[in-house]
Amino acid sequence: MSSQTEQTTVPGVAEQGSHHFLITLQRPTGSGFGTADWSGTWTPPPGTTRADGYARIRADIAAAHPEFAQANVVFFTLEPNRL
Repeated sequence: MSSQTEQTTVPGVAEQGSHHFLITLQRPTGSGFGTADWSGTWTPPPGTTRADGYARIRADIAAAHPEFAQANVVFFTLEPNRL
């Protein structure tokens, strides 16, 4: 089983957005499964839903990493970026 970790922000948004996301994807490989994590911040436009955010994040990852376009989601969270 192989694993990779990458941290990124959604392209074109402020370095510290109003929301923080973490997503873990898993896909089959020739020798088992590969997993990858992405995290970053994002400021959604007014009226954006959590489902919209999920779709945008998935689309951005698929564009940058086509091998994960059809991957299974193991974990996803999108929360306000404040303590």
